[in-house]
Amino acid sequence: MPSFQTIAPIADELLEKVGFIWHHDGELEYLVKEQLIEIKKEEAEAYANATEELYAMYEKGAEYVIEHELFDVLDIPKKLIPLIKKSWLEDRDKHLYGRFDLSGGIDSKPIKLIEFNADTATLLFESCVIQAMLFEYNNLQKSEQFNKIYEALSTKFKKIAQSKKGAFSPFVFASVEGISEEEVTTKLLESMAKDAGLLVNYSTLEDIDLNAEYDFFFKLYPWEDMEEFEANAKTTMLNPAYTLLYQSKGMLAILYKLFPESPYLLETSFEPIEKKYVRKRMFGREGANIEIVENAEALLVTEGEYAHYKSIYQEYTPFVRDEAGLYYQAGVFYSDYACGLGFRRGREILDNMSQYIGHIIK
Repeated sequence: MPSFQTIAPIADELLEKVGFIWHHDGELEYLVKEQLIEIKKEEAEAYANATEELYAMYEKGAEYVIEHELFDVLDIPKKLIPLIKKSWLEDRDKHLYGRFDLSGGIDSKPIKLIEFNADTATLLFESCVIQAMLFEYNNLQKSEQFNKIYEALSTKFKKIAQSKKGAFSPFVFASVEGISEEEVTTKLLESMAKDAGLLVNYSTLEDIDLNAEYDFFFKLYPWEDMEEFEANAKTTMLNPAYTLLYQSKGMLAILYKLFPESPYLLETSFEPIEKKYVRKRMFGREGANIEIVENAEALLVTEGEYAHYKSIYQEYTPFVRDEAGLYYQAGVFYSDYACGLGFRRGREILDNMSQYIGHIIK
């Protein structure tokens, strides 16, 4: 069983003052305010090591997909293939950030890759800002936390800017109008770039001027939904188009083919496997359109809007559970290196109503 440290719950008005207005949904509390999950220092290091190794695998997996023209296998929209190839050649070092979802890592359970949210990763604000607030509110600053996200991304912005005009390279950050979580997350990234001494601007995606003179454009919007997007040749996209290869769950099957002996990978195929498995859609999100199947019988099914995508079949692995029967999944952020950790907890299939819980290293 995982262990926890009890903390004083932070006041709602303080959370909302910093923009965290989605911490509850009606009667459901999204943020776990009264607990932190305890992990050991060596467990934090193991998460970081696993993530570093997995990212290197993804780079090799992308090379394999591009070399063998396997875009259709990964359900990549045809119109985006030229952009993907171009960005792979020109913008390999401009993947701003992503989040690896992992099972295990605590309670003596082995770390296994569930998927990689490489393009439009959520939980950034919670993992970067809210965890730090919980520590400060409870006077835990002398304790440790695996949370260098702000520092990593600020450094990454500086590095990206150097590929053009350095501190004089203008950045624009955009998200969909009216979605508070995405707006706050995008503005957090904008503030990181601003704190790094860069020229920044924010816009809604509905109002963005793609012909404006921006060197870099970050959009919190899925690449797979951008088939009608017309790139401005002068503007570099963040995250680059090639991160759509990483985002596709088809890459899980590619990695298992290339690295079948990796301790971090679950058996995954484009066809049903003989073991108990989880059927996922290539670009499914937030636990939608998932089936847990054993002996040809669907044990658990979720509905959603992603059924039109192709499927992959991933070996089932149990998440860590607490005494109340809740499941725990680790999320490790990557920006040139593994830089932060947070957890979600909920039902066996973690969806958008799963709770976020911070951690403390003991």
